Amino acid sequence: MLAVLASLEQCRATLAATGNRESAHLVSVAILDLRMKLNRLSEDDLKALCDEMVQADNPDKLRDPKLQPGQRRQPLLRVVK
Repeated sequence: MLAVLASLEQCRATLAATGNRESAHLVSVAILDLRMKLNRLSEDDLKALCDEMVQADNPDKLRDPKLQPGQRRQPLLRVVK
């Protein structure tokens, strides 16, 4: 699977370098899917990561409407080694 991942990354780089941005993006999605499977991450884990990234870009907006300013919620991501 790691060899497949390396091949996909090479394909993505070639597509991007030759101006095929849409195709490179599609290959990026395939790479993400494969990495998630290899690291046993669920779609919920990915959603939590995206939510955290959006929150980091917009700190004035509360992540969870139930949380009061200054409160922190439990971490949603786990460390995978």
